[in-house]
Amino acid sequence: MRFPRFIHALVLLLTALGAAAETAPEDSAAQPVQLNRIVAIVNDGIIMSSELDKAVDNVRTQLLAKGAQLPEHAVLVKQVLERLVIEKLQLQIAENNSMSIDDSTLNNEVLDLARQNNMTLENFRAVLEQDGYSYNDFREDLRKQLLIQELRRQMVSSRVKVNDLEVDNLLAMLKASGKGEVEYHLAHILVDIPEASGPEEIAAAEQRAASILARLRNNADFAELAVAESDGQTALEGGDIGWRNLGQMPSLFVEPLQTLQVGDVSDLIRSNGGFHIIKLLEKRGDERHIMKQTHARHILLKEDELHTDAENRARIEQLASRLQDGEDFAELARSHSQDPISAARGGDLGWLAPGDTLPAFEKAMDALTPGEISAPVKTRYGWHLIQVLGYREQDNTDEFERNRVRNLIRSRKYDEELLLWLRRLRDEAYVEYRLDTT
Repeated sequence: MRFPRFIHALVLLLTALGAAAETAPEDSAAQPVQLNRIVAIVNDGIIMSSELDKAVDNVRTQLLAKGAQLPEHAVLVKQVLERLVIEKLQLQIAENNSMSIDDSTLNNEVLDLARQNNMTLENFRAVLEQDGYSYNDFREDLRKQLLIQELRRQMVSSRVKVNDLEVDNLLAMLKASGKGEVEYHLAHILVDIPEASGPEEIAAAEQRAASILARLRNNADFAELAVAESDGQTALEGGDIGWRNLGQMPSLFVEPLQTLQVGDVSDLIRSNGGFHIIKLLEKRGDERHIMKQTHARHILLKEDELHTDAENRARIEQLASRLQDGEDFAELARSHSQDPISAARGGDLGWLAPGDTLPAFEKAMDALTPGEISAPVKTRYGWHLIQVLGYREQDNTDEFERNRVRNLIRSRKYDEELLLWLRRLRDEAYVEYRLDTT
């Protein structure tokens, strides 16, 4: 790839400034200044030392918070810089496709994060700053991650398809193996083999992987070695790839996993992409999925050309009053409800599972006892009156398992597609490192 002209000029300018600073006469009162220099060139973009330093500090803080031992500084810098390169490549594609995350979307995501941590936005911001994170930097880092997520959704996730036959086949395989409900918590180390590598490069990679395995067999800490040595995407998380079902994990892991006990480390596993080592951290088994269901009916009044929202509020309150006076719910639903499907059944919605209805509707419904009728409830569809007819606990394991297997297949396919896509991005990019190795 041709070296970008304006990057040439920028590099020369910064190099000249750096040289000037090094050769300038010393001022006895002057303090040394750390120049913000280029540490990597990525296509027509650059990564500055300030970006790298900030990212290294953040990763170091995260590792220390987990109680992990830090790798050598040079190793950590190399891992973090490669992650920044991959991030930069993705952001460049997003920019080239005119993709962006607007402030409204970003604000909603920040609010959701605050709510998930049971905080107000003000408290959330205060905690961030107390922990040494700039709130504005946090917002912009989050914007980047949301943009990358959207890019991956368009470029990778949208291409992942799962059909019923795949689900049937995996269910049958899991049932036959007796492993249908078993999930495995794995950690992973990858020694990468670049595309078009020759025999000498492959042999060197195998030797490096064998050395790592020998250290693990000698009781070295897996997470620390993953941070220091792994070329995998989860290296900085200690190689932790989370909980996986047999159907979700890469197929080359399935056979070696059969002989592992919790705490065991596999032999070297060869793939086209490199040499893998996995460790079984935890294992969990058969669980039934019991779901609470609610039998409910409702009356719905929707805003239309004839009735405003305020008029519907008054009408629904009149219907509530008539129900309190003893009129039949089913008859009023048939004659007044504007949900045509349920109205024909006297407002009956059948048995509802959590998530089947809108949050405001579900919240009001869950607060009712059997036979009780709600106060008027507003959703985006209009005004409702809700009556609960009963509750039950339903063994939904078969349906739940089918949905779970479908999601596992989708997740596995997504991981494989993402790895190939990122590898292709990296291989096709112009990347030049300018780290100071002295």
